[in-house]
Amino acid sequence: MAAGLPAALLGLALAAAPLVTLAQTPPSADERAAYQSLHRAAAQGDLDAIRRQVGDKAAREARDGNGRTPLHVAAFARQAEAARALMAGGADANALDHQRYDIITIAAVANDLAMLKTAIGGGANPRNVTSPYDGTALIAAAHLGHAEVVETLIQAGAPLDHVNNLGWTALIEAVILGDGGANHQRVVRALLAAGADRRIADRQGRTPLDHARARGYGAMIAMLESGR
Repeated sequence: MAAGLPAALLGLALAAAPLVTLAQTPPSADERAAYQSLHRAAAQGDLDAIRRQVGDKAAREARDGNGRTPLHVAAFARQAEAARALMAGGADANALDHQRYDIITIAAVANDLAMLKTAIGGGANPRNVTSPYDGTALIAAAHLGHAEVVETLIQAGAPLDHVNNLGWTALIEAVILGDGGANHQRVVRALLAAGADRRIADRQGRTPLDHARARGYGAMIAMLESGR
């Protein structure tokens, strides 16, 4: 157990770490095989089929069994050009699936920078509150140490100090759900440089610095003490 970290909080952190990513449900092989119309075209990256069908709003915004639109399917399939064609044809770039994920958060969790930039360029909003955790794409990316995604989201205006329903900001998650290594250090550095508030504490009153000290994350401690 990490020194100074209460057992209940440690258990919450360990339990939450896989859930933030696993809460997303990509289409299964059976679902992909059964897709028709724009869902099939999005999964396969079939741009000709997308352009033929995207004018049909009902097809463009159709939902599969998990509430995924063709645009969600394109995001899960890493089909950036398909996503671009769908958004150009009017697909809702901010739609949420049944688990409340949008394409920006899907791209952030997948560390798919091409899809992320395509989503932002197509009108997806980095300020969206998403997921069962009432979080943001920035929080998800910070937790996972996806540093370039974090930097891209910051540049796009993602909210730095949003607090999810676990009581955590992106800065807190980068510390308590990170491994203290180079990627998470880069995330902390980017958040601080952008002006993230290092004073915001969790529900137990512990700041990111408190958590970094409890884990012995020396580089993070230095950054959080200095604010840069």
